[in-house]
Amino acid sequence: MSAIPNILKPPASSIGVVAWLKKNLFSSWANSLLTLFALWLIYNFAIGLWGFVASANWNVITVNLRLFLIGRYTLEQAWRVQASIALLSFLIGASWRMYGGIMQQVGIAITALFAFLALLPFENNSRFYLVGIVGLLAAGFGIAHVVRARRGLIALWLISPIAISIFLYGGVGSLAIVATDLWGGLLLTLVLAMAGILLSFPLGVLLAVGRQSSYPVIKGFSILYIEIIRGVPLVTLIFSAQIILPIFLPEGVTVERVIRALVGFIVFTSAYLAETVRGGLQGVGRGQAEAARALGLNGFQILWLIVLPQALRNVIPAIVGQFISLFKDTSLVAIVGLLDLAGIANSVIAQQQFLGAQTEVLFFIAAVYFVFCFAMT
Repeated sequence: MSAIPNILKPPASSIGVVAWLKKNLFSSWANSLLTLFALWLIYNFAIGLWGFVASANWNVITVNLRLFLIGRYTLEQAWRVQASIALLSFLIGASWRMYGGIMQQVGIAITALFAFLALLPFENNSRFYLVGIVGLLAAGFGIAHVVRARRGLIALWLISPIAISIFLYGGVGSLAIVATDLWGGLLLTLVLAMAGILLSFPLGVLLAVGRQSSYPVIKGFSILYIEIIRGVPLVTLIFSAQIILPIFLPEGVTVERVIRALVGFIVFTSAYLAETVRGGLQGVGRGQAEAARALGLNGFQILWLIVLPQALRNVIPAIVGQFISLFKDTSLVAIVGLLDLAGIANSVIAQQQFLGAQTEVLFFIAAVYFVFCFAMT
């Protein structure tokens, strides 16, 4: 008989709004006061934010929008950046239909973002391009619905970073070379962040595995590398890459500043990723490897098929946090003369006609950083 009330009790999801508010926000007088105080703060913040957005001078953004997006990238070749974004949009749309899950959320978010941007007071050509991006997302979705080629889509994703890099830089066929020193704004920020993530991740995994190795030379080198790099500030590594890297190159061979800065990011991030992955490796029980060994798997198969997938899955939050940190740390390249998004913001603020527009510029780049960092989470 005592179980009857539990059977008849409605599930938590069927509790009304008033009951939920009373239980979670007004359960006691102290919670009620805290709720009211929080609502008062939110109200004042929203009113102040809306007042700022409505009264701010956004001409500083619209006039310098090209600088914020691509920096000093050659204007006649800017279509290559637009084509690269179009290709990525098509792949995202296809992945949205093919895989669903997180790609569905990314596809919906990007579609909503470009649709919202198309409503802003941009030129007609910019609006047509934004609407075209939404159309490419839909086209990728539709083609993936008809042609279900998962392996082909994976191959396109693997090839796309190399293809886009060659396309943006040029020097192949009739494409003119656009030196990376001319890249800037959001383009440079994304290139440094994405290239840093893609290249530092495998190096970090190798260092983590090497630190767990039974070979003294490999283990010693990995420990030495990780501890030295983790003990040096990122700013120092960026400066060192700019000054020291050319010394080790043959005479007559030069490396552009963006590549040198990227080397500094890769060296720094890989050391921190190595420690993160090592924590994941230590979290996998020894019984997993012993069971795999009993089944006849060799050492490489045990690491690649059994241990490493579990270790990486366990530390996904920490890895994503490191990637977010790398994305924000790209602003440090301004100290070596490269104008990423933050560097462009400083140069725009210094313009004579926009001397009092610091708040609008900083608010804009903060919103851009937030959108990309929140998307990664």
